Amino acid sequence: MSALAGAGLGGLLEGVTVVDLSRNLPGPFGSRMLADLGAQVIKVEPPEGDPARALPTLFAALNHGKATRRVDFRAPDDLAGLRDLLATADVMLDSFRPGVLAGMGLDAAALHARHPRLVMVSITGYGQSGAWAGKAGHDLNFMALSGVLDQTRAPTGELALPNVQWGDLAGGASMAVIAVLAALHAAQRSGRGRHIDVSMAHALHAHLVMPQATAALLGPVLGHTPGAGEDLLNGGLPCYRLYETADGRHLAVGALEHKFWRAACAVFERPDWVERHWQRGIPPGAPDARALCGEVAARVRSRTLAEWSVRFASADACVTPVLTQAEARSHPLFAERSGMPWAPVV
Repeated sequence: MSALAGAGLGGLLEGVTVVDLSRNLPGPFGSRMLADLGAQVIKVEPPEGDPARALPTLFAALNHGKATRRVDFRAPDDLAGLRDLLATADVMLDSFRPGVLAGMGLDAAALHARHPRLVMVSITGYGQSGAWAGKAGHDLNFMALSGVLDQTRAPTGELALPNVQWGDLAGGASMAVIAVLAALHAAQRSGRGRHIDVSMAHALHAHLVMPQATAALLGPVLGHTPGAGEDLLNGGLPCYRLYETADGRHLAVGALEHKFWRAACAVFERPDWVERHWQRGIPPGAPDARALCGEVAARVRSRTLAEWSVRFASADACVTPVLTQAEARSHPLFAERSGMPWAPVV
């Protein structure tokens, strides 16, 4: 039983059957979320299995609560049995390249002719059509092409290679779950399903809300598009920045609003910093902003992360330690609800 089921949310999708043909990370994580919300998920794998099985801990994390069926996608009898299964399902999820479903007789025209209410969601790298539709790719490629990877630069300009797969998870799995839920809602009202494509590259590009907006705002002031360490939320503001502590750890100062900055300044014991804030007329990247970044950095380096954590523990200042994954896993915040994103409000 998932933590959500134990929390009373596991019945939200009770009675919904999902047939998941996807592999690796994006689709299985999406169907895992649907399973956590109470859907019956049947994971369909080729005879050799999902490649994620080579990493048993990853496979278990992605596929708990699912039934599994092996299907030889090259065998006509197996495909016929899969069509029979899909005729009883509510949702089909896949991550094949464009054209593969049609080649197996699993395209929307064929499946909807037998089961009009079926919701089909395909997760692709670059969409169902266009010059890039047939190209292979992974999370890093989607991040790179969408412009998102460029936004992960350190203030000094070096690119970072994130160890959270934003293309697979935010661009793929989460967008697919949204599509499934919306299409299920529409099917309940209209009696007709649909086939929705989720392009991970396009979904990531759509997440560039802040960089695109702030570039239009700050570009004329700076004389160029904001780069690493110059934008509103990537280091240009002293009140919203990462600072190194005395022991080489980091403090995340997210005091974006002036009231939080005032509270942070009280903990830093620097009341003279209170009015040196962007909401008091000091734009990111301005000489005083750059000077204040250095002053805050020197102050934060005067104590260890543990010392700052104690000092900020009772302050409503949006200042937190940067934790390792092991520290986060044992932090009381996540122990309270097993790290689950959803919980009932009682």
